[in-house]
Amino acid sequence: MNATAVIKKSTYFDSVSLMSISTKANQLGGVEQAFVAMATEKNKEVLGNLDLLTPELEAAGSGDLMIVTVTGDGVDTEATLAAIEELLQRKAPAGDGARITHRTLASAAKADPTANLAVIAVNGAYAAREARTALENDLHVMMFSDNVALADEIALKALAHEKGLLMMGPDCGTAIINNVGLCFANAVRPGSVGVVAASGTGSQEVSVRVHALGGGISQLIGTGGRDLSAEVGGVMMIDAIRALAADPRTRAIVLVSKPPAPGVERKVLAEIATTGKPVVVYFVGGSREAVTEAGGHFAVSSQDAALQAVRLTSDPEAVVPGPDADRIKSVRAKLSPQQRYVRGLFCGGTLCDESMYALLDADEDEVWSNIQKNPDRVLRAADASRGHTFLDFGDDEFTNGRPHPMIDPSPRLERLLQEARDPDVAVVVMDFVLGYGAHEDPVGATLPAIAEARSIAAADGRHLEIVGYVLGTDQDTPQLAAQVSALEDAGVTVTRSSTETGQYARAIVSEGARA
Repeated sequence: MNATAVIKKSTYFDSVSLMSISTKANQLGGVEQAFVAMATEKNKEVLGNLDLLTPELEAAGSGDLMIVTVTGDGVDTEATLAAIEELLQRKAPAGDGARITHRTLASAAKADPTANLAVIAVNGAYAAREARTALENDLHVMMFSDNVALADEIALKALAHEKGLLMMGPDCGTAIINNVGLCFANAVRPGSVGVVAASGTGSQEVSVRVHALGGGISQLIGTGGRDLSAEVGGVMMIDAIRALAADPRTRAIVLVSKPPAPGVERKVLAEIATTGKPVVVYFVGGSREAVTEAGGHFAVSSQDAALQAVRLTSDPEAVVPGPDADRIKSVRAKLSPQQRYVRGLFCGGTLCDESMYALLDADEDEVWSNIQKNPDRVLRAADASRGHTFLDFGDDEFTNGRPHPMIDPSPRLERLLQEARDPDVAVVVMDFVLGYGAHEDPVGATLPAIAEARSIAAADGRHLEIVGYVLGTDQDTPQLAAQVSALEDAGVTVTRSSTETGQYARAIVSEGARA
């Protein structure tokens, strides 16, 4: 094993680009581990935990780029570094004379008065400063960066509110503004359904379900995952509701969130009556009574939210099929009595929540997760699974110093093999998220691990039911149909929505269903 480190002084790349480059670098022949990142204290801490932090790397400044590789014996490290350099060159700005690069947001805003939105994707330690600069230059902000201080988020959203601007984020992964997809958005047709979401994959799921039902999206405004916390107070969601109420292209509004703080939920629901438009509310685990009393349309799932929105705007007769009962019966017959549990391995937090709540709604009490609201059922990233376990690999604990699993699936693949060795496991559930910025072939990157997991179970005389849901549309790249076909060819049961995924897994392990 050979460890090599290179420092490129005063060389900046944004975090989204570096996530993609690191993923591709880890796929190079002979590479056991590759780490391409800015030399921030947090990234250096990660290298220290991996025993890869050298004195030279420790001395690097936050504006320097670190390239660290661990290669097998006999691997040409110079060739490996050259290949990574080539990846960096592909991400670097084109060298044509017509391209202008600005060193600051202020200079960019001054040079192009028509610009009205800034996407912030720098390290969280600097993101608040850049977002404030953008807001002060009258730019709407989408902050992809995470690990931003709560106090900074509160202050930035207060400033944006005062100036009548959108402050999407921090940790805002998805938006579609005037038919332009930003960060992890999907290719969907334009239409009359507006979405406001405190969840990136939750908003993606609603948008692709609307598309699949023949509808379209007018605007999709992300708020960041903490917006509906008691501390932030739903500032961005309320401002976004008002923006969509005034948007002539939006005929119905869908609100999406993981469980919000109760007081904030009341504030948001109170806003519904003032919109003059139908509002569908999908708050995971939310209250039908509270939503209907506020004048909203209560949705029990992401699929239900999309279905109601389409019925309200374009197709009153739209319907969705349920899970395949014959398939469920066939799978149950293959399982031993010992196989009782579901293990969910997710890239998307709301997709994870939705499947987890399917088990909770079935009165299953052994439901564990790193995003469980019940503190007695919380697992940490390094904990072994127990009972029904649902893991959101996009949570900060998993992504600290690593690319998001929608870009780099490797931590999830390792966990899949662990779950396959557990004789109590009946079903492993996984999501595969397509869209701008996501892995170019998420299914293809996972197929070898799926084959190995099935072989592990088969060698032990067990059937392991693997369920996959591909979040995407027929307009995405890679194509949705090709991803689905590849999973089915590998023996994976493919569901048609996040909602169906949870329903299917619940039906497999439900005691009443198996009796």
